[in-house]
Amino acid sequence: MKYQVQFQSKAIKALEKIPTQERVKIVTKIEAMKNNLQGDVKKLTNFTPEYRLRVGKYRVLFEIEGEVLTIYQVKHRRDAYN
Repeated sequence: MKYQVQFQSKAIKALEKIPTQERVKIVTKIEAMKNNLQGDVKKLTNFTPEYRLRVGKYRVLFEIEGEVLTIYQVKHRRDAYN
């Protein structure tokens, strides 16, 4: 299944603060996720947003609504689930 990716403003601001080399990796993994959720994707329990993508030390928190992936936040792993 192909997904369309949408970024919330918080996610864009968080990406801008991440070092360039890490940001490129994260964006590449998000692009790969468009095709059948490729990558280290996990459904979270008792947490909103419902899914996370692991990219090194960072976590991309997102939800799926139909064919739309909405990226809510990109955080360092120590801060992602607080």
